[in-house]
This record gives sequence, structure tokens and C-alpha cells, in this order.
Amino acid sequence: MPRVHIDVMLKDEILDPQGQAVERALPGMGYPGVSAVRIGKHIELDIADGADVDGTVEHLAEQLLANPVIEQFTWRVDNA
Repeated sequence: MPRVHIDVMLKDEILDPQGQAVERALPGMGYPGVSAVRIGKHIELDIADGADVDGTVEHLAEQLLANPVIEQFTWRVDNA
């Protein structure tokens, strides 16, 4: 049964206040060289053998997991 990993991130042109807050906190935590922090979502799911993985994942991500107006997604299959 394939395990699918889907990452949903805000589009580059969309302001990420959560990422900015983390970025501002990092120097005080001893990480002064970290920048361009973006926060997103990682979703893992199993899809039944024989199912249309491409179609299922694309439909789920476009219709349920990501807001196409402000977010983009990538995905990969882990068959191990």
C-alpha cells in the first residue's frame, strides 16, 4: 500500500506571518543565520493498492487539503 506525503505551503507571494514570527525569534535562540522561514503543512496518507494514486492525490489536494488561491502543494509516493 503506497504511503503518500503531501506538502502544502503558502505561495511565495503570500505573506507568512507565522514564518516571520519564527524567523524573528531564532536569533534570540542562538540561530542568527537562519532566514526566509516559511511554515506549511505535511500530510501523510495510505492509498489502497490498485487505486489511481495520481488522480486521488491531485483531487484531495486541490479540493480539500490546499486553498489554490494562496497555497501550492507537492507530493511524493513512498512505496517502502
